[in-house]
Amino acid sequence: MKSFMTCLGGLCLGWFCIFQANAQDTLRTFATATDELEINHDYKPLTLKLSDDGSKYIRFLIWNQIWIKATENNPGTLGVDGLPSNHSASIGIRRARLLAYAQVSPRFLILSHFGINNQTFTNGGVPGGGMSGNPGFIPVNIDLESGIGEANGQSSKKPQLFFHDVWTEFKVLDELYVGTGLHYWNGISRMSSHSTINFLAIDAPIFNWPLIEVTDQFARQFGIYAKGQVKKIDYRLALNKPFSVGSGGSFNEIRQRPQAFNVVNDNWATQGYIAYQFLEEENNKLPYFVGSYLGSKKVFNIGGGWHFHPDATSSKNANGTLNYHNIALFGLDAFLDIPLNHVKGTALTSYAVFYHYDFGPNYIRNIGIMNVGFGPGTSQNGPGNAQPTIGSGKIFYSQTGYLLPKTLLGDHGRIQPFGALTHKNFEFFDDSSFQYDLGMNYYINGHQAKITLQYSNRPVFENYRRIGSAGEFLIQTQIFL
Repeated sequence: MKSFMTCLGGLCLGWFCIFQANAQDTLRTFATATDELEINHDYKPLTLKLSDDGSKYIRFLIWNQIWIKATENNPGTLGVDGLPSNHSASIGIRRARLLAYAQVSPRFLILSHFGINNQTFTNGGVPGGGMSGNPGFIPVNIDLESGIGEANGQSSKKPQLFFHDVWTEFKVLDELYVGTGLHYWNGISRMSSHSTINFLAIDAPIFNWPLIEVTDQFARQFGIYAKGQVKKIDYRLALNKPFSVGSGGSFNEIRQRPQAFNVVNDNWATQGYIAYQFLEEENNKLPYFVGSYLGSKKVFNIGGGWHFHPDATSSKNANGTLNYHNIALFGLDAFLDIPLNHVKGTALTSYAVFYHYDFGPNYIRNIGIMNVGFGPGTSQNGPGNAQPTIGSGKIFYSQTGYLLPKTLLGDHGRIQPFGALTHKNFEFFDDSSFQYDLGMNYYINGHQAKITLQYSNRPVFENYRRIGSAGEFLIQTQIFL
């Protein structure tokens, strides 16, 4: 399978080189056969005016992201039939969202954002899938003699719509806005409040949301926030009430050491992110940071942030004594997005971030996005495409993309190759690890309509050491209004 994924990655890179060399002639020939490539894709934002001058309005955003994946599964993965599965192929909904916000007055703003995430053909649905669901036949346990799994009653049908953001905001001064609710004005880093519709790579690395689906609701928490800009300084601060989730940590008998995990508590948390904007200033009406401006702005920012939640995890000593630990998370990052040649339309996007995460001793979480693998697996990654993603330790992440000349495809879109590199050093493991992502964006109409291809490499751990790697090839189609 490794050879297959390596060949697939090589074919994709080779295809890109050939595509780059012949794209103009190929697309012009195709355009002769169909008129659809000549259609003007421009449109006005979906806005409902509430006043004659348009100063009061409701703005609607709708977006869908569909993923197609070919995955080299982690060792010991089972398929939906309960049999060993070395690789898998899948298609599903990464995100389907609707967001609406209303500027009902220069001093008032209301926002609501709902949708679904991560529905595949094996998971992501409500329990039982409703009246037409299949409440079983998803293996999670292995019979040691037969190697066949048992059913546990999961479903992939009829996912539940839920709110991602719900907040109200009031203007106090030109430099200060205050809001309350389930919000996304996160601390730690720029990427912790990233927009999901204009990523440079196919998606976020997930560790940028270190509390994801534990003490937050899909990267949101209830809280009171303040945000604004003072000259070149952009800031966001929040006092949050994290979701009360967790069963506590343990003592690792194999390594003879404590291991932390979340506990149920009612402590408040503080968070914030402050950035200095050296060049153009970014719009901060909404919290969603842009991943790539495609040469439309000159931006260079350096920022830093934190999230602090006291006594939010616990661990046990060898004698069973329970110890509590603070969640203390810090980030420092830099973002550059500049046009290089206005005539050719080339642009450079680059981002780098360093995280220092402390959840307590040896805290670790494995995550696999849209994972269709089952069983416990035989490595410390777990099944499918899961990998150690969040934990106590240090993470460095960087990504860079280059927007190719607009003459390459003419009126038929833009191409942006990109790459990302990650180094993780979790105290849970004896080894640190590198991993990478390579891909390209084909912009049919900017981020409003794009297709992304990406190959991702991830480390595989066994006995607390890195024993190898596995790969995944992804295609995403995205349209947003």
